Amino acid sequence: MNRRALLSGAAAALAAPVLFAPTTPALGATRPRPPEAATPPPRRSGPSTPRRNLAARLTTLPTQTRQVLVVGADSYTTTYATLEAYVRIRDRWQPASAALPARLGSRGFSDNHVEGVPTTPTGVYSIGPTMYGIAANPGVRYPYHQLVSGDWWNENPSSPRYNTFQHSSTSPGGASEALWQETPSYTHFAVITYNMPPNVPTPIPNAGSGIFLHQFRVSAGNATAGCVSLAHDHLVGVLNWLDPALSPRIVLSPYAQLDRY
Repeated sequence: MNRRALLSGAAAALAAPVLFAPTTPALGATRPRPPEAATPPPRRSGPSTPRRNLAARLTTLPTQTRQVLVVGADSYTTTYATLEAYVRIRDRWQPASAALPARLGSRGFSDNHVEGVPTTPTGVYSIGPTMYGIAANPGVRYPYHQLVSGDWWNENPSSPRYNTFQHSSTSPGGASEALWQETPSYTHFAVITYNMPPNVPTPIPNAGSGIFLHQFRVSAGNATAGCVSLAHDHLVGVLNWLDPALSPRIVLSPYAQLDRY
């Protein structure tokens, strides 16, 4: 949903372009992994500082979920957020990243997102089974599809393939996105499973489509049409860290409402 990325904004002050603190328990502690498959966590510069544990407030995550991304903000109406990554070690959530500056839809969060309104839907979602990008696979653990001409995200509520990836010589109609043309935003991205399985059995027409975790369109950061965006290096670090075997989830919410999840 980036073609409608709306407001170029002054950047929130970006943290150093490195993510995961070396003092954080490695993912290998949760599940053995052959050395050739291990992805060393990117380092974070500077000392670690104590901070709130947002994941400790979550109560509805599936028991099999061992990784969670928390995208939080101070209110429903702001477009500025943070993304924080956590890993569950021996049934306790441990921080796995610094708080990374993120941007939301130009109308902030909504509990009732609908097609065409630039809000970011609140809730708990999975990461779609395939990651995508105009550029080659940066090293993700998910299946990865490098985009080519004719790769669309179907955002036509009248289509039986609404809110799905589609390869077609023509647009599926409506506001469908030509994914291969969205540079630099779709250099790499993950699908947030809003209005799609497993959150709903089939997409509900007009309930909204194309909610992704992707790169800032401009280096300073920009509000989006409903997606969550990060700086390039932060995004790649997050995408490479996510492991489908650990059933990751992403939580989107104002901080004050996190307890309901």
